[in-house]
Amino acid sequence: MTTAVATPKKNGMQITVMIISFLLALPLSGVLLVNPALMLDSNGHYNHSVLMLVMIGISGGFIYGVGFIPRFWLWKWLFSPFIAWPLMLIGYYLWFFN
Repeated sequence: MTTAVATPKKNGMQITVMIISFLLALPLSGVLLVNPALMLDSNGHYNHSVLMLVMIGISGGFIYGVGFIPRFWLWKWLFSPFIAWPLMLIGYYLWFFN
């Protein structure tokens, strides 16, 4: 027998957070794909460890933004807006202030 899987209903606040997550991740991913030189530091080098964290934040923004909910607790925590938004804010800081 097959069982139907229903997705839980999302309230207005969750939908707003999903939209914000997606919209925060979209410009950062575009910058990293089209012109990654905008993320260089003052010496003209990439800080790979910080960019790795920014890319995890972008991934979390897209994952939460499209409504995907991981089952494993570690991925659910890592790709939540509580972790993704601060990591993406670091990316915006690199983009605009370096």
